[in-house]
Amino acid sequence: MSDGLVLVTGGAGFIGSHLAPQLVALGRQVRVLDTLSPQVHGQVPGDNVAWLTTTPGVEFRRGSAGTPADLRSALEGVSAVVHLAAETGTGQSMYEIARYCRQNVQATALLMDLIANDRSLNVERVVLASSRSVYGEGAYVRCDTSDGARLTPPTRSAEALRAGQWEPVCPDTGAPLQAVPTREDDRTAPASIYAATKLMQEDLVRIGCAAAGVGYAILRLQNVYGEGQSLANPYTGILSIFSTRIRRGLELPVFEDGLESRDFVHVSDVSAAFVAAVQAQQVLDTVVNVGSGVATPVIEVARSLCRAFSAPEKVHVTGQYRVGDIRHNMADVSVLRRVLKVDPQVQLDDGLKRFSRWVTDQPLHADRLDEANAELVKRGMMG
Repeated sequence: MSDGLVLVTGGAGFIGSHLAPQLVALGRQVRVLDTLSPQVHGQVPGDNVAWLTTTPGVEFRRGSAGTPADLRSALEGVSAVVHLAAETGTGQSMYEIARYCRQNVQATALLMDLIANDRSLNVERVVLASSRSVYGEGAYVRCDTSDGARLTPPTRSAEALRAGQWEPVCPDTGAPLQAVPTREDDRTAPASIYAATKLMQEDLVRIGCAAAGVGYAILRLQNVYGEGQSLANPYTGILSIFSTRIRRGLELPVFEDGLESRDFVHVSDVSAAFVAAVQAQQVLDTVVNVGSGVATPVIEVARSLCRAFSAPEKVHVTGQYRVGDIRHNMADVSVLRRVLKVDPQVQLDDGLKRFSRWVTDQPLHADRLDEANAELVKRGMMG
């Protein structure tokens, strides 16, 4: 892998703001292509994107990865592409289907089309930001047998959720299941439009790169959090949503029974994985889970975040649910450690303290959670 120019699509966002300076510190030149979407950056982007024009070694171009002229120009002279550009709201994707397919799938198809057909381009590697959501409910084993057989239960039905049947069961026997760390070779089973678009991105990159003789790495990210996360976007990032409500003295509404769990991974560990994938001298051509490897119940995360802010633990378990949400998921990070040589470093409590200190210095945004949930209720996707 050469030491040439790196293009980071969607690089003005959360992960890109950590990744680009790290690549520059390693001697790489970085070009960022980003639309500065109002949903993420606000109507008038402010100090949160000032680094784009003040960081030596970073070139910023405002444009869309889904616009042929913008993307073609941004690819000139590039040896590696980190493709972060995407819409990321699981709930929102269930009713803005065309937009999510256009921004996620079509833009990735355009990227691969240009790499395959424009002989003046010399892209050597594509690193895609994918998502743990492609696994759906992820890997489980049955509690009534010791054979260790792994299975992925089907998406929980609206009927089961309405009845408060939160835990997935064996589709064949109805037996209880136990969640286990999900491996890269476990079955994919997207449960939302967002997840479906991420899996389509994976296929486009994997097949397109193989045909074009270009190396690739697909990083399936768990729940990324940390300093720099958008505090204005109500459609993604539970910790940013909760942090705004804590600062406003509002309750933290936790869905289902609060025991649904997620693998929260700090953005610095995620950025380290992207750096390793870009810088690796060996051929990768693989999928890598990026997480902490630890599952934490959402109610415990909400309480821990309150403590990080030294705020009262005003946590309310609502019993509500969203169609398409999963119950549990955590990553098996063996490949992350073995192939990329990245070992997650930030423990959740320490990461939440770092995040809360950063949030306290940011402008206090309006709480838009009720607005986002109302859209789902109106469409029958939340109960």
